[in-house]
Amino acid sequence: MAEQHEPAGPEPISISRAILEQVYAEARAAYPAECCGWLAGPVAGPVTTVRACTNQQASGNHPTAADRPAETAYVIEGADLLALDRSLDGDQPALVIYHSHPNGRAYLSETDRGVATNPPEWGGGPTYPVQQLVVGIDTGRVVESALFAWSDEADGYVEIARFAGAEL
Repeated sequence: MAEQHEPAGPEPISISRAILEQVYAEARAAYPAECCGWLAGPVAGPVTTVRACTNQQASGNHPTAADRPAETAYVIEGADLLALDRSLDGDQPALVIYHSHPNGRAYLSETDRGVATNPPEWGGGPTYPVQQLVVGIDTGRVVESALFAWSDEADGYVEIARFAGAEL
């Protein structure tokens, strides 16, 4: 298990250091653009696989920030999004959606929160029944990452774990 600090909230999905380092390598390869993808495994965890996706932000199909470049936003679409959706009915479903922030900070932005949450007219709540991992990366290293989960009590996403970065 990766070293982590666990604030109060929903239980974090178990993510090994080896899996985190695979995600960190994806963030480095995509830098200065944001990387994106998801982590899958048995329903109760732990995460066993990384599914990297192509950031389709340049296509202009972002639901709330179509005018932003891939350095400040991400979109999972097409076959990748369909595969994520289909995985939810399988025995190795998506457990965590991940993306990077090339500004070196691991936080769930207002745009991230908006995209990950159903609109109130649909009843609110998370768009997908997954946790959200954000990787903060800069020119020299992966600074940190943080895991977020939906909290009915908070009626939004809360930070549930924070992980050390890596020199990549």
